[in-house]
Amino acid sequence: MTDRGETCGRADEKFEPVRAAFARVLAAHPGGMQLSIYEHGREVVDLWGGGHFTAESLVRTASCTKGVTAVCALVLAERGLLDLDAPVADYWPEFAAGGKAGIPVRWLLTHQAGLALFGPSADVHAADLLDWHAIVSLLAAQSPLWTPGTRCGYHALTFGFLVGEVIRRVSGLTVGRFLAEHVTGPLAADFWIGLPEQHEHRLRPDVAPAGGLDLASVYRAHGVDPTTPLARAMLRSPQYDPGPGDPVWRTRAFHAAEIPAANGVGNARALARIYAACIGEVDGVRLLSARTVESARTPRTDAVTTPPELAVLTTEPPRFGLGFQLPRTGIDAMLGPGSFGHTGAGGRLSFAHPESGIAFGFTCDTFLWDGLTGPDPRWTPLLGALLDSLD
Repeated sequence: MTDRGETCGRADEKFEPVRAAFARVLAAHPGGMQLSIYEHGREVVDLWGGGHFTAESLVRTASCTKGVTAVCALVLAERGLLDLDAPVADYWPEFAAGGKAGIPVRWLLTHQAGLALFGPSADVHAADLLDWHAIVSLLAAQSPLWTPGTRCGYHALTFGFLVGEVIRRVSGLTVGRFLAEHVTGPLAADFWIGLPEQHEHRLRPDVAPAGGLDLASVYRAHGVDPTTPLARAMLRSPQYDPGPGDPVWRTRAFHAAEIPAANGVGNARALARIYAACIGEVDGVRLLSARTVESARTPRTDAVTTPPELAVLTTEPPRFGLGFQLPRTGIDAMLGPGSFGHTGAGGRLSFAHPESGIAFGFTCDTFLWDGLTGPDPRWTPLLGALLDSLD
């Protein structure tokens, strides 16, 4: 356990500005947090502190899980086992139902498949997310909420089930098993999709504000038609995606389940290490080739509009490569152009920047970031200090 304002860990001398910034962030904001930075395959910053955080603390990484799931899919693609341009139905025949026969795998990764939510008539609750086969069967039967390929809308929970089922069909392994055998195992990285029971005691509970977004009021204020299928699906989504305060999300069963868009558990070290191994070698392990990374970080959705039912929830439209978020100036700039990675609800952040050789992981147990209107207040000083250290 650390004292409230005590910074623990180490930073190379070159990155002393980052250590100083972390200490200021820790003093200014509640909760525990951890920061890890790799430079050219070597960890140069490993810091933690706040509350009951220790060197071994774990957190639910929220949507940072999506980036890790994308790495798994790209590993299969690089090995020639998964063709991103092939129809999903080639690997998952049941997916062809509902007019989805022509959807390529890459549209699952770029959030263009039109399956951003469960359909408006689907009676899905939080506990149902623990039943993998029931959920993927529901998505396989569902019709898209927009014409696939024509729009880009964040698939907040469905991304993991969609990409994960393709991974399972191709590899014969669940996402969590594939991750352990082909990514985190070789890297000795503490990250799981499906947390083993022996690590449950290390998991810090989410600390989140009470209440939530009044979506109906937002729609009224912006003149969005609440009767469209996508709007009705959005209005129904809180019954299965209620946020970290929901009792189901806090159970051992939820932590043990594989929900590859939202419930990956790990720490900043693991996230930074995984991204470092995507852009270079880490202790003899490299996950992706430079060619795959270049393809993965190429903007894929900049020319595609966001449905109005989703566009009203953010000041900047989403930008995606192949499964990774790309930097947006006002919300999640990372280290600017060339960066790729993923944010996580409440303030988690993970990314790589190949040009500088930097891989970055920040985790926390206290939700401060709303994901809609600007960057987390903890990120800005840390990223600014990192840039200063690289000059």
